[in-house]
Amino acid sequence: MKLAGKVAIVTGGGTGIGLGISRVLASHGAKIAVAQIDTSRCPFTDSEMRDGGVAMYQVDVADRRQVDRMVEGVILDFARIDILVNNAAITGPTAVVPFLQCSESMLDRVIDVNLKGVFHCSQAVAEHMVAAGIRGSIIHISSVGAFAAQEHASVYCGTKAAIVSLAQGMAIELAPRGIRVNCVAPGDILTETNANIVTDLKDSGATGRYLRVTPAGRRGSPEEIGHAVAYLASDEASFVTGTTLRVDGGFLAY
Repeated sequence: MKLAGKVAIVTGGGTGIGLGISRVLASHGAKIAVAQIDTSRCPFTDSEMRDGGVAMYQVDVADRRQVDRMVEGVILDFARIDILVNNAAITGPTAVVPFLQCSESMLDRVIDVNLKGVFHCSQAVAEHMVAAGIRGSIIHISSVGAFAAQEHASVYCGTKAAIVSLAQGMAIELAPRGIRVNCVAPGDILTETNANIVTDLKDSGATGRYLRVTPAGRRGSPEEIGHAVAYLASDEASFVTGTTLRVDGGFLAY
């Protein structure tokens, strides 16, 4: 999968799954625009920044004005955008709350980032792709939670299901423009944020009765999600649009 000459925005691309995606795409030759709400800690080495064509952009994807400024900055620095990976999300312990205890402010924040943020970034980037005649690829990072309910994560799962549907609608409308839109649904991926997710769920009062076992017998890595994204972003996936690729070690197989 060759992505040389391609420019990719990865939202939330400096931590967790997003960092794995950024590094895999860079390894295939793409230039990476990391869109991060907190840019105070840069996870990339000087050589990655200089030689790998990685640049950081501060943005809260829930704010359309910030998104527009970020997209303008990427175009100014790299001249084009070929790939958008909508990875930024409220996830892990910060997304865990019993349904009856979910406040309106938390509801708004999860929806604003996990759903509206995906919409904002997708629309802003698609507008550029259409205007520039770029046959691009947009990839949403969903979750197995879009297909299997998770205790104390009803709002999170709802937003992840919504972006699966959003991808299908976008795929239909953008196909005539040469833009493909897909999702990746990660299973249990080991990151700093959710390293202790089972304990966090139990601490929130979850019963644990609905926890699934991953048949593969281990947790996945952020890089394994990155490989799936690289495929969907590449020309090898030129006939793939409107679909969701589950990368879950068999989590949803039963």
